[in-house]
Amino acid sequence: MRTLQGAVATKRTDVSEQLLRIEGMSKAFPGVQALSNVGLDLNAGEVHAVVGENGAGKSTLMKVLAGIYEKDTGTIYMDGKPVEIDSPVTAQSLGISIIHQELALMPDLTIAENIYIGREKRKWFGLFVDNKDLNRRVKDLFERLGISLDPRTKVANLLVAQQQVVEIAKALSFNARVLIMDEPTAALTESETEALFGMIRDLKARSTGILYISHRMEELKAISDRITVLRDGHYIDTLDTAETDLREIISLMVGREIKGETRPEVTTGTRPVMLRVEGISTKSLLKDVSFELKKGEILGFAGLMGAGRTEVARVICGADKADSGEIYLNGEHVHIHNPADAARLGIGYLSEDRKRYGLMLEQDVNFNILISSLTDYVNVVGLVRDEQGRKTSTRYVDSLSIKTPSIRQRTDNLSGGNQQKIVISKWLAKDCDILIFDEPTRGIDVGAKEEIYALLNGLAEQGKAIIMISSELPEVLRMAHRIVVMCEGRVTGILDNSEADQELIMDYATRAGAHGGIAT
Repeated sequence: MRTLQGAVATKRTDVSEQLLRIEGMSKAFPGVQALSNVGLDLNAGEVHAVVGENGAGKSTLMKVLAGIYEKDTGTIYMDGKPVEIDSPVTAQSLGISIIHQELALMPDLTIAENIYIGREKRKWFGLFVDNKDLNRRVKDLFERLGISLDPRTKVANLLVAQQQVVEIAKALSFNARVLIMDEPTAALTESETEALFGMIRDLKARSTGILYISHRMEELKAISDRITVLRDGHYIDTLDTAETDLREIISLMVGREIKGETRPEVTTGTRPVMLRVEGISTKSLLKDVSFELKKGEILGFAGLMGAGRTEVARVICGADKADSGEIYLNGEHVHIHNPADAARLGIGYLSEDRKRYGLMLEQDVNFNILISSLTDYVNVVGLVRDEQGRKTSTRYVDSLSIKTPSIRQRTDNLSGGNQQKIVISKWLAKDCDILIFDEPTRGIDVGAKEEIYALLNGLAEQGKAIIMISSELPEVLRMAHRIVVMCEGRVTGILDNSEADQELIMDYATRAGAHGGIAT
């Protein structure tokens, strides 16, 4: 096993195939050494996976290659020749394109305008964009990629998964020789992921080299040729995927043992009902949605993309309006008109899109943790008690193992997984009795997942009532006491964990229009 920091693994012997090589790369931010003497190479027609826990340096490495960050030390080679990448434009001119983990689209522009922004054909002496030509080019691109979206649609009207597809198409539109994919399947369904893998195999056949970041271990076996492990900004090892046990990869990533799959043992049958939803319907999707959430229970929501899981959560927290139906808290009928009403009633919602709805990225860690509970830190004359607030923030940074040099660090300088922990801290600081977690481990590595799982179980043991929406069925089965399954806006099944398995959940998740015979 090779563990020299900065070493470059080159198991393939034909150097002429090598597109990209990195030697001795380091990058520091205020208070954080993100990369330290890291090495990596990429061959033509190869998918090279880069893995590690949140904060390991994966995204920083990719952003240096994409020209977003400037390296402190090290050398980058393309086709064996040293190059300097000082901007995204330079990276693109060298044939390097990136698909970001966090969506970077402009919501008020159309799909076509986002994909070819700055590269549009113009008419009338360059005064106007030729929208007909623009939409035709995107339509041709989508046909080659098997994407069924209207190029004229505004990005603001797309689901998260559809926005991810647009990001992928945008990156591929540059005809990249080196394509960087940072968690490209995080918001995709199983069928969409398979379609993406088909695109990747086509790109490999055309000698494109792909650097692939993913926390989903099963994806690595399916799509990668080699795997490089980073930990705490250091190079650890590079292994051939076909010869590697994924447990070994996980061990290298986290430096500790990861527990096996478990299922909740505690039954919740006699516990009091904290939340009851009756007959919630919306004109756009939801149809007569009803369920109960009990004290100390983790209630999982499963279903395919577009089933209505997130829409239910948004109605409960007041972000969307229901056309009919009732909500009861501890047996009392309540009216929730907006998220502020929900927060006052003790309901916290952690959106699947933390960047848009969960955080103020330009603010520091302390501000984001306290934002939902600031009134708790104001004295009788209206002054904020800073010291007490800082103590609260520090407590959650420590208890959730948030990797930050201080609570005064800007949130946008932290990794995606640590940003997710800050969103969780925000609602824990508010001390909500009901917590709705929408894809709580999306984009989070295996080690951090264990921490989130332990946190959710601990909250349930304290008597919190938790709704957990997840697209990963093994995660739902591991965590949820009961599972609500949805299809096309309806609840098609409510299953006890003891009777549920992936096949049964998928059976209910594909029962379009079914609304009778629900298992309880």
